[in-house]
Order: sequence, then structure tokens, then C-alpha cells
Amino acid sequence: MTQELITISPIDGREVVRRAYANDAQIAQALTQAQSAQVAWQALGVAERGRMVSAAVDRFVAAKDEIARAITIQMGRPLRYTPGEVAGFEARARHMISIADAALAPVRVPEQAGFTRFISREPIGVALTVAPWNYPLLTAVNSIVPALMAGNTVILKHSDQTPLCAELMDRAFRDAGVPKGVFQYLHANHDTVQRLIRAPEIGYVSFTGSVRGGRVVEESAAGRFIGVGLELGGNDPAYVRADARLDHAVETLVDGAFFNSGQSCCGIQRIYVARPLYDEFVERAVALTNGYVLGNPLHPETTLGPVVRARAAAEIRDVIAEAVSAGAQNMIDPSHFNNASERSPYVAPAILTRVNHRMRVMNDECFGPVVGIMPVDTDDEAVALMNDSPYGLTAAVFTQDESAALALGRQVRTGTFFMNRCDYLDPALAWTGVKNTGRGVSLSAIGYEQLTQAKSFHLRSV
Repeated sequence: MTQELITISPIDGREVVRRAYANDAQIAQALTQAQSAQVAWQALGVAERGRMVSAAVDRFVAAKDEIARAITIQMGRPLRYTPGEVAGFEARARHMISIADAALAPVRVPEQAGFTRFISREPIGVALTVAPWNYPLLTAVNSIVPALMAGNTVILKHSDQTPLCAELMDRAFRDAGVPKGVFQYLHANHDTVQRLIRAPEIGYVSFTGSVRGGRVVEESAAGRFIGVGLELGGNDPAYVRADARLDHAVETLVDGAFFNSGQSCCGIQRIYVARPLYDEFVERAVALTNGYVLGNPLHPETTLGPVVRARAAAEIRDVIAEAVSAGAQNMIDPSHFNNASERSPYVAPAILTRVNHRMRVMNDECFGPVVGIMPVDTDDEAVALMNDSPYGLTAAVFTQDESAALALGRQVRTGTFFMNRCDYLDPALAWTGVKNTGRGVSLSAIGYEQLTQAKSFHLRSV
């Protein structure tokens, strides 16, 4: 078994990070420190915890340029966009800090003479966050900040593709004077992560990743009776109604399909368009997509970077080829994108028409710049197709009729339903999914419920 992680940049195939995996002694020490530090961290109270976590966020954001470049080099998103992830990290962190006092307040029950009764929200203890590479800050902050604000300590295990993100977070917490053991990271392989989940010190696990990975997490936690939050991706749909503002729908959905080279759990992979708008929608989407610049993500003109690795690129090309062989038409000529190569992580975007739900692109997650577009004749047909998926993270409708959008939203099985936007996360709302997208909630006041346990106080005066 390998004893170290090696991060290969998709930009040019060179090694950019090499780190030893944590050994048994380091793992045991991290667990002991986290458990020991938790009691004193809880005792500080919400206000003081908020002050310290805010100071760590300040220091993290101050290093925005360094962090943005690290993200680009490790996973390939264009440098023109990665500072936005730092901004998103800050926005989510600030929001969860701002609502912590109210979200963690005791739950009052009706008064009863001679009794004091309430339900407190107690920290779980030690939370383990297992974060992926595609949005290395945003996926991690969703659990880290609320876990800390709730009085838990946190151990972060980040993807081997983005280990610098864990190290830069740790630096910010240390520089902010957060007590030792409150926030830690471990570089660990899959076997070690399973051992961590089984460790008695761990009281909660937040995992973002594949369905297969989610099953491993559940299996590892089986019999421990601990909370597990699983965000496992999707194959997210959008419906463009006949009354949609077409220019807005095209611009928003093309961006929703191809931002981050399509490597987004809530990216748009299926679009259903009212038949009267279908031809013009496709024409405009193709024109907009052909304006993308595929290339080195460190160059300022690049709007589409490589996918994370050559193996992932090959899988994406297989999905496209399989659809085309089954009758789909790729409306984008890959030769238009000069940097695209069959053996590299640089994948040309694909807009597939003449698709159907027997094709993998329309019923499974394809983590790349690929979208399928189908015409539909009615709202009912659109809803049926949107629901015809094993996933349910987000779904969107483009319309100028809010009452129609609400009616459709109540029929679509999804975690978040949008009108006239997509591929977005609002920290004031619960981030959750249904079906194979997983279970649990992060962010919003409800997210704090996942990171605390109820404790009832029933005091009688005699």
C-alpha cells in the first residue's frame, strides 16, 4: 500500500504536491487531541467560538490569491474563476456564524407550573469532514464552520487532488489562535478513512463524493449509531417553458452545464425545452458554447480548463461516444477547440441532441462538460422526465410564471428547486438531496440539527 499522496496537475501532468500519509501514531494523536480539546471549546460559548472562527475566516480570505492559484494548479479550474470560490467560502462561513446563536438556542416548550422544561442542542463531539476536489473549499466549509460553531471539534480529510486546501485552512486556524486540537487535518488513504469512521472518538461524518464512496462510508459507520451526512452528486435537470425569457435561459444553462468543466454535483446535465423554443434554444446554446476558450487555466483568456485527470476525460468521451453511437448528435465540433486532445484532460464541451433516457448521459452522472437537450410538449412530460433519474440534488425551471414554477416544484423530486437560475447554493437554505444523491442536510439553521444532539431538561420544583 502506498505511503504517500502525489498530486498530479491536470494542466501539464507534472507533480505539484507530495505528502506522506498520516501514520498510526499521528492518527491516534489527532483523535486524542480532538476529543480532549472539545470540552474546553464547547465551554467557550457561541459568541467566543464565533469570534475565533471569524478570525480564522479573516486570515483565510486574506490569502485569497495564494489559495485561488493553489486550487487552479491542483484541479484545473481557470484562475479567472477560483477567487470566486474563496468568496463563496467566506459568504457561507459568515452566514453560518451569524445564525449560530439563534440556531443553537434552547428549544422552549409551553410553560407548566412548578417545572422548567427545555431542549438544549448539545455538540456531538468530534466531526470528521471528508471533502472532494471539485469545489475544495465550498464542500468543506458546509460542515466545518457549523460543526465548530456548534461546539464540536473537526478533523478534515481532503482529497488527494487538493491537499493544499486542507493545509491552508489549518494555517488560517492556527494563525487566528484557535486552540490546538479544535481544527485538524489528516492526509489519509481510503483504508485509513474507514478506520477513522470506525474510531470511537468520531461522532459525525460529513462526506461529499460518489455514490460508491457514500456506500463505503455507511458500511464503515454501520453499528456505530452516529450521524452521517452524504452528498453524492446528481444528474440535474432543467426545464425551459414556452414563456421563458430565452436569452436568460440559454446563458444561465450553458454556464450551469459547463462551469468548472461540468465537474459540479449540481451542474446541469439534462435540459428539456418546450418544443416551440427548442430549435432556437439549441442554436443559441451552440453559438454561446463555441465562444468558450479551452486551454491552460493559468492564462487569463481561458474560460474552460481541463478536467481533473486524463482517466476522467476518457470516461467523459466514452459517454459522448456511446450516446452518438445510439443516435445522438453532438452539436459541437471538437476540432473547434484547438487544445482538445483524445489523450489529455482537455475535453471539448458537448451539446447532445436526439437524446433519450436509455442513454447514460440522461440517466447517470457524467462529471464533465456534457449536456443533453430534449424537446417536450407539456409540463407533465417535463416533470416525468425530470423525475426519471436515480438522483435528486437540484432541478430548475425557466418561466415567467411563479405560480406555475411552484406547482412544478412540488412535483419534482429534488433537494433544491430553482426558478430562473441553477447551479447555485444559498447558505440560508438547506442543502440536501433525495434518492441516490444521499441523505442529511448541511447549511441553513436546519444544518445545525445534523451537528448537534437534543438533550431534554425537565426540572421540577418541590
